[in-house]
Amino acid sequence: MKQILLLFLFLSISSKSFSQNKTNADSIKRDTNRYWKIHGVNTLLIGQSSFTNWASGGVNSFAANLILDYDFDYKKANWSWDNKTILGYGLSNQTGLGWRKNDDRLILNSLLGYKAAKYWIYTFYANFQTQLTNGNTYDSNNKGTLISALFAPAYLTYGPGFAFKKSDDFRINISPLAGRLTFVENDLLAAQGAFGVKPGENALYEFGASFDAYYKINLAKNISFENILKLYSNYLSKPQNVFMDYSGNLFMKVNKLVTANAGVELVSDPNAKVGQTINGITTYHSLLQVKQIFGAGITYKF
Repeated sequence: MKQILLLFLFLSISSKSFSQNKTNADSIKRDTNRYWKIHGVNTLLIGQSSFTNWASGGVNSFAANLILDYDFDYKKANWSWDNKTILGYGLSNQTGLGWRKNDDRLILNSLLGYKAAKYWIYTFYANFQTQLTNGNTYDSNNKGTLISALFAPAYLTYGPGFAFKKSDDFRINISPLAGRLTFVENDLLAAQGAFGVKPGENALYEFGASFDAYYKINLAKNISFENILKLYSNYLSKPQNVFMDYSGNLFMKVNKLVTANAGVELVSDPNAKVGQTINGITTYHSLLQVKQIFGAGITYKF
């Protein structure tokens, strides 16, 4: 009888302990879900044109772009931690030219903040950006010349600052003391001094000020337009030559899954020299870089 009572007591304590542990685990899970917001947008865009016996002429073409845009945001009391990952890759094919990429980017953003006032936040931010595959420029004979590669370039910008955040659709972050590292992890490009590094070196360090802004507006029902602007000025060398990266994206929702998107990106980089050939002579200059994408496809959000 004594053994039975001891066994019953042991089972009662074990059951209570298990129940308490399960309650604690459920409580932790609820708290974690309460502080974290995770959402993403997956988009596949398709563009195509085809001509058969078309009197006015034309070139058959096909393009496909995949864009993954994920947000991982944490907020507890006065602390916030916003993280964004963007992966974009696209290919296009034209008759006589073959396959060429029209988009290639990997972007990681992280912003740690502590609330100072209603809309103001003390921040520390980091931004990393590179590409996944080789980039080429082509001559009239369709011969490619390597101009970029994985981690060539790669940019890492970071620093303390302050932000104004009215809502998720409007925010500005300013860092007056921001470091910026440019990596060129390709020996051929590094030997050429590409993207501002000294010939033969693989990295360039800059110290200056950065400005980041985001603004999204609803133009009409199911139509929105977002603006993303990044500026950087290097205190150590020619601070008047400001790096600028602007993206404008138009989103048009047809239904829950089908969308039509249009986008333009303008980049002015004093360290990126683009070759121009005139009368057989090639010279390199810092020129305004322009990229445009338009297509219709499928978008899945969660």
